[in-house]
Amino acid sequence: MMSRERKKAAGGLHEKLQILRSISHSRALSDTSIILDASEYIKELKQKVVRLKQEIAFEEAGALNQNSSPTVTVETLGHGFLVNVFSDKSCPGLLVSILEAFDELGLSVLEATASCADTFRLEAVGGEVGNVDEHVVKQAVLQAIRNCSEGGRQQEE
Repeated sequence: MMSRERKKAAGGLHEKLQILRSISHSRALSDTSIILDASEYIKELKQKVVRLKQEIAFEEAGALNQNSSPTVTVETLGHGFLVNVFSDKSCPGLLVSILEAFDELGLSVLEATASCADTFRLEAVGGEVGNVDEHVVKQAVLQAIRNCSEGGRQQEE
């Protein structure tokens, strides 16, 4: 038989797991599944925080550096990358050029937001296929931007 203290502790744990289940929007019934769902929910929240920090940084960079060169940031997220690109100038084919660079590195784009009006902004979450680090991704994106810019200048001449 369970002692009164053990029953009280088990009831408290069950109550806390139900709160965790509710907060993480889990539909799981077993304790283990609730904990796994909560773990995934925490990972998603961490990714959202990273994205929001990047958006804030881009907004600040855009406001402070209207005539700056392209800004590229790359962060590792689990088995992939969060890539942010901002340029005060957009050239035809820039998005395609960057996506081709991702493809050459073996990165698959899982989620992306782009704006190519007067300025160029790209936020992409890429899934890693090979053994690629942040620096390699950043350099590939910068090279894609340079190639696009040089191609645009050659067409103007």
